[in-house]
Amino acid sequence: MNIVVVGSSNTDMIIKVSQLPAPGETVLGGQFIRAAGGKGANQAVAAARAGGKVTFVARVGDDMFGNSAIDGFKSDGINVDHVVKDAEAPSGVAQIMVADDGENCIAVASGANSNLSPQDIDLAINAIGKADILLTQLETPIPTIIRAVELAKSFDKKVILNPAPAHPLPDDLLTNISVITPNETEAALLTGVTVTDEESAARAALVLIGKGIESVIITMGSKGAYVHHNNEGYLVPGFEVDAVDTTAAGDTFNGALAVRLSQGEHFRDAVIFANAAAALSVTRVGAQPSVPILSEVNAFLNERR
Repeated sequence: MNIVVVGSSNTDMIIKVSQLPAPGETVLGGQFIRAAGGKGANQAVAAARAGGKVTFVARVGDDMFGNSAIDGFKSDGINVDHVVKDAEAPSGVAQIMVADDGENCIAVASGANSNLSPQDIDLAINAIGKADILLTQLETPIPTIIRAVELAKSFDKKVILNPAPAHPLPDDLLTNISVITPNETEAALLTGVTVTDEESAARAALVLIGKGIESVIITMGSKGAYVHHNNEGYLVPGFEVDAVDTTAAGDTFNGALAVRLSQGEHFRDAVIFANAAAALSVTRVGAQPSVPILSEVNAFLNERR
């Protein structure tokens, strides 16, 4: 259950709007919320709340947002020994608009996240060596991610890559990935296959398997998740809920998945658990504030079963 998360930490500035604005359009919004976010931090929090023992490797600014983020990680029981306060760059921030239907658009100023370096990864070598799983995403520099994956594989650790935000990736990185978890957009960028349904997801998954990745999970929102694992492909249905904000749903999925796989749970069951955690998260506003705790996910699954 030891999980190392390498990734970003942001403070989210959220405005609720009736609909997302078109280019050049101004939309008067309603509620304003400031919440902890960043894909790496969201996934670390999700893993911790799902019962994992989590170490987070990241950079924040030596400022109010960075201090607040570290306090939040500590409150969730996350090891912050490798969260560096950057003296030269501010903490990352994200501006998020959330529409009434739950859809969102996001702009990020990376700040200290851009300074997370391969040297920072090397300083976390002991934590990675003791981990069951390394979980990472793409909001920090690609050379840093490559170093983290190389180091994890040198210890024969499982690596989960959430390839978000969408970004082209070298095949020599992908071949070291145990589980990749793109959404439809990210899968299309990585494979050239437009993913709209189970059939197209299956084609995209096979392209990724062909690059040397062991297992593929393509998250498809309310449709669920298409899985290719152990030479078998299948759709794990999602859960119907009333969505109010989809921010961090994918991050919640990945954190919860990492915990269940680290516990040796059957792959399909781990995906079901992750789907449930993600479904709960979209019923709440904000990134980390929306992430459920273990007892909530278990109760949700018991109700739905």
